[in-house]
This record gives sequence, C-alpha cells and structure tokens, in this order.
Amino acid sequence: RRSGPEARNELLTQAKKEEEEKASREHSATQHHPPPPCITLLVADIMPKTVVRKKVDARVRTLVENAVKLGHRSMFVIVGDRAKEQVANLHYILSKTTIDKRPSVLWCYNKELGFTTHRRKRAAKLKRDIARGIREVDEQNPFELFVTCTDIRYCYYNETHKILGSTYGMCVLQDFEFLTPNLLARTVETVAGGGIILLMLKSMNSLTQLYTMAMDVHKRFRTAAHQDVVARFNERFLLSLAVCKTCIVVDDELNILPISSHIKNIKKMPNDREESENETELKEVQTAMQDTQPAGSLVDLCKTLDQAKAVLTFIEAISDKQLSTTVSMTAGRGRGKSAALGFAIAGAISYGYSNIFVTSPLP
Repeated sequence: RRSGPEARNELLTQAKKEEEEKASREHSATQHHPPPPCITLLVADIMPKTVVRKKVDARVRTLVENAVKLGHRSMFVIVGDRAKEQVANLHYILSKTTIDKRPSVLWCYNKELGFTTHRRKRAAKLKRDIARGIREVDEQNPFELFVTCTDIRYCYYNETHKILGSTYGMCVLQDFEFLTPNLLARTVETVAGGGIILLMLKSMNSLTQLYTMAMDVHKRFRTAAHQDVVARFNERFLLSLAVCKTCIVVDDELNILPISSHIKNIKKMPNDREESENETELKEVQTAMQDTQPAGSLVDLCKTLDQAKAVLTFIEAISDKQLSTTVSMTAGRGRGKSAALGFAIAGAISYGYSNIFVTSPLP
C-alpha cells in the first residue's frame, strides 16, 4: 500500500474523474430528454410579450401643461409597487410639453434603487432574458429606454447636501419612510419652475396608513420610557397634499385617486391669460425708471416685482457711497436672489466701485 503524497494524489485524481463522468452523464440526459412543452407555455403565459397601451386621464396632462405655463411645480404621489414604471410616462408628458431640452431627473433614495444603472449590467440582463425566452430580441421596455436616454442624477438621502445649487426638471423621491421635512424641502427646491415632483409610496389599503407609518427618523426618539412615537409630520403632510391644487394622487397605473375635490375642476388654461397685479405693477416700475440710468436698464432685466424692488434698494444703497449701509435679502430658492446681486454688482461698477467682494460660507 502506498502512503504519503502519492496516495493523496491518486485519490484526488480518481475523485476528479468520477465528477467529470457524472457531469457528462447529466449533460447527455438533458440533451435526450428536453423539458416538457407545458413549462414553456406556462412561462409564456406568465410573461406576456405585448405591451398593453392604456389611455391616461386627461387631467394628468392638463395639470402638467398648466404648471409649465404658470412656471409652477406639479406634484404626483404614486401609490403602488410598480410606481417606478410610471416615471417614464410622466417624464414623456413633461418632455412633450416643455419647449426646452429634454428635462433632467434627480432620483433620491435611501440604499437600494431596485434596478441597475450600469449600462453593461443592463445589457447582460437583457441577454439572459432573451436566452430564457421571456423576452423578444426586438422588444423594448419603456423604462429601460428612459433610464438609458435620460440624464439622471442618482443621490442617496444622506448625500443630498451635494445637490444644493443644482436645478433639475423632475425629482423622484423613493423610500418615503426615510424622508424628513429637511430632506423634502432640500430636494423639492432643486426642481425648476414647471417641473414635476414624484413621490413613490408602497401599496396600501388606505392613505390613512401614512398616519401611523413607522419612519426611520423615529428610531432616534424612542427610549425605554417612551416607546410610542406619534407621526405628526405624516398626517400634516397628507392633509397639505389634499389641499394643494397642483398635486394629484394616482396609483401605479396612473388612475387618479379621489382624495380631494379640486381634482374634478382641473381645466386647461388658455394661452392668452390675463396679467396678474404684480406683472402689471412691474411694467409700471420699468416704464417709470427708463430715464434713470443705470437703474432703468437693470430693472428692465428683472422678471418679478420683488426682484425689481430688491435691485432698486441695492442701487439706492450703492449710490450713497457712505459704506455704512447693510442690505439683507432673503427668499426661497429659485426666486432670483443671485441674479439680483449680479444686477447690483453691475450697478456698483457703473458708479465707480473698484473693490467688490463676493463671499460664501462654503465654496
């Protein structure tokens, strides 16, 4: 009897041969005995290869068109497990309504996105589906086309501070249970006027379940003495959605859910709408300041009445040349603060100022 290394090598060689013979027998058995045809038919019945087209409610398109005309944001709350499939449809409606380039998208989530954003991984998955017979070679998925052809910025909720100062045409908010009021305000303010805000919720029997939904932030406030945390933000947020006239709650097939009465009165706005009081007053201010330079030419560039008043206040402080006046301006994001400061700097240059400093708490 052999012992030592030679015996171990013989045993390993014999075991390897047995595994190869077993694998070859299994391979030949599968070739001579293919699976029964009923399995293939069952897969074909479960995975339909035709895309069913469905007419979308006209109020959805009307809301988007009215928001684009007014420069307001529209909001859609999509309830259902297949909510992400409707993101492509709403983006298509928005892109057909806007005149500018294809709107960019900001997609915020907590950890798991639910689909891959890597181009090669998507191509590999497509090949696997075709090989398995659950997809045709020339079949095109609208959501995959949307992900491939659209400029999408994916961002974790804990990294939303990096998107401050950016502007997008659409914002998608996934994983509602991880939202906080600060995150909501930070992400919504990045959407340009006329854009769409999408809030995706998981399927639920009633929207009132949001009142008692366990949010991620509640973990910080639970202690041994206080185990129950009341979700006051959820209730107030849902009630504010019911009052908001530019918000519609739909399911994952874009069927409108009747949670408020204003959705019955969504009508298309005329193209030649009447001017508001602020627009009329802005034109009066611009006409009155035409003979006063450089204020007149700078006010003509202003888009809103508040912006024109801010520029006039800046120029008044600049023209004194006493260097003892401090002017503070506060407003929400996208209201024209930076543009007003730029107009004020142009006015300061025309008044002969040579040292102008622009500072910021962060670069």
